[in-house]
Amino acid sequence: MSGMFFRNDQRRSFFQTKKALSDALKKLMSQKAFSKITVSEIIRMCNVNRKTFYYHFEDIQALLKWMFEQEAIEIVKHYDLMVDYTEVISLVFDYAANNAYIVNCAYDSLGRDVLKRFFCQDFRGITETMVRHAEERLNIHVSDDFRSFLCHLYTEGIAGMLIDLFQHPSEFDQIKMTNYFSLIINPALPAVLTAYVEEQNNHK
Repeated sequence: MSGMFFRNDQRRSFFQTKKALSDALKKLMSQKAFSKITVSEIIRMCNVNRKTFYYHFEDIQALLKWMFEQEAIEIVKHYDLMVDYTEVISLVFDYAANNAYIVNCAYDSLGRDVLKRFFCQDFRGITETMVRHAEERLNIHVSDDFRSFLCHLYTEGIAGMLIDLFQHPSEFDQIKMTNYFSLIINPALPAVLTAYVEEQNNHK
């Protein structure tokens, strides 16, 4: 029993260290370009040594990836409590707007493709949950490959729109984009899933 408590305490301590490193990176990204940030600056802000940093992360890009993943986990926590997909999209866009300086910093240093890959990894869980919820409500089941295709389609769309938001904030109408996404999700997703099942049944 004592061993279990020790492992739990150790995991909690590891997470707290990672979070401290992440918070330091976030603060530095508000002050300078990502490419100018050094491990020395991060560990100095956290009062840890270089060995501790490299125990948890291979490099600063790995820390950035972890930071985005943790942000996505927080969004998913909220998503699980929601029914209206419009709320989900609004939450994602709000996150993007509130963290624009971080993502712009990452965009300038890492490029569109790398940043989009981060977003796709982060929001894949949201889109998969969205599709599975729709299947449950309709009491139908689609193949894994078709579900994967739908998740990829929605994830690419959301990730692409987020990057456009960062690059052209004055041209981005969040309310309009949220409504557009709602139109292609709320009525369209059930219709697509139903059409897929009917098409599969016709070929049996």
